[in-house]
Amino acid sequence: MGALHRGHGELIRIARDAAGPTGEVAVSIFVNPLQFAPGGDYEKYPRPEEIDDEFCRNAGVDILFRPSVEEMYAADFSISVEENSLANMLEGKSRPGHFRGVCTVVTKLFHLLSPDAAVFGEKDFQQLAIIRRMVRDLNFPVEIIGAPTVREADGLACSSRNQYLTAVEREQAPVLQRALQAARNLMAQGERSSEKILAATREVIAAAPLARIDYLEIVNAETLQPANEAGPDSLIAVAAFFGKTRLIDNLRLS
Repeated sequence: MGALHRGHGELIRIARDAAGPTGEVAVSIFVNPLQFAPGGDYEKYPRPEEIDDEFCRNAGVDILFRPSVEEMYAADFSISVEENSLANMLEGKSRPGHFRGVCTVVTKLFHLLSPDAAVFGEKDFQQLAIIRRMVRDLNFPVEIIGAPTVREADGLACSSRNQYLTAVEREQAPVLQRALQAARNLMAQGERSSEKILAATREVIAAAPLARIDYLEIVNAETLQPANEAGPDSLIAVAAFFGKTRLIDNLRLS
């Protein structure tokens, strides 16, 4: 959705490797209104077009596709694409309709650009899982490539929304990654109880007074169903507010 950063640069690099010397890399930039709840930050979402243009040029992007809302959605637009299993967990509970917007716009982008492969970041782990399910169930001839989360030096996951943080909020935000790492360490020490791991994780986050947890869950990485016991297929996922800014992060526990 624009406001490109190092995380997006890594997506482009992985796409270039996948395309090879004779392939082309396309970047779509579209702040999708269907992904924002009423009263959300759609209007103020950053749109630094000239900076994004330069970012893409420097990254060696071949095609920059930046449609308008009017080009993507007719005035009487009435058909959407919806996933009804994975989308009900985690982000789906906090942001009803969000993944309907994701699936709809990604479907349209796949139809418009006809890519052989598409790269999505693991920071949005649930989004990646849903897109993989959509591609499987709707028989899109597109390979979906997951890209590891890119982080700042202090562990904070790169995100366009990080620029909303005040200096104090930015200082405290890396607590999310420290908390997830603490959960992984507990599992490595033999702890399997999700309840105990989550309780310890909450204690770490509580050390940052500005952090307000939206959700913190251990789930099966394939089904996204809550897991009572952490295992080799477990993922811990968190969403938290720092002031008005909502950040997400996740970590495989093994």
